[in-house]
Amino acid sequence: MAASQPDPGYVRVDRRESVAMVTLDHPADRNALSLTMTRALAEAVQQVTSDDGIGAMVLTATGTAFCAGGSVDDLLEPKVPLGEMYAGFVAVMECGLPTVAAVQGPALGAGMNLALACDVIVCSPSARFETRFLDIGLHPGGGHLWQLRQRIGRQGAAALALFGESLDGEEAASHQLAWRCVPEGDLLEVAYELAAAAAGRDRALLALTRQTLDDSAVCLRATDAIALELERQQWSMGRPEFAAALGRLRARLGRGEESSLS
Repeated sequence: MAASQPDPGYVRVDRRESVAMVTLDHPADRNALSLTMTRALAEAVQQVTSDDGIGAMVLTATGTAFCAGGSVDDLLEPKVPLGEMYAGFVAVMECGLPTVAAVQGPALGAGMNLALACDVIVCSPSARFETRFLDIGLHPGGGHLWQLRQRIGRQGAAALALFGESLDGEEAASHQLAWRCVPEGDLLEVAYELAAAAAGRDRALLALTRQTLDDSAVCLRATDAIALELERQQWSMGRPEFAAALGRLRARLGRGEESSLS
């Protein structure tokens, strides 16, 4: 597994097969999203997406916390406009690759944004998800409320953001904030296996399907979603990859290895 350092002591990038393992690596401040950390993360994501051999990404962290949120020092004495502090999780959100967050320990405030920027969250029982913004007199930012509402609905978002509720790993999975809660020792392997399954799929088809998943958020009726998907499904049917995959399926059906097309 090759390794590199976008910013030594902050973010580490390892490659395992076709999956990039991006690790927040500054446990001294519980991987807080300082300006240095957010820039290092954005650089790491750029490095990953520039590698054609990478098909998916896992985002994880060292130490006892996934991410303790925004840096107190940078909040008290801002070095850049606030929007620039979002660069790390925006880079993850917009990277175009399937992404899995492997969350151990607390993900607080902006640290939740980082986990929510990923397509899928897996966590261990020690994970803890807390909004925390209002506790320090700060309005939620970085798309926090939108992301929460997308995952767990208005009531869940209100419970966390307005009422100060928190969720541990098992509770997060039961409320669908996380996809799965697994034992601590299995966390990275489960996250890797999910990412590897996505990385093994047709790149162009996977990217467009992921884009459609996001685009469909604005559809108000089923007919809107049908229209959105129709052109893209027709595009996929015109590709040689579709004909080849269907040919392989037909061969398996002929050998009795499959019982149907689904």
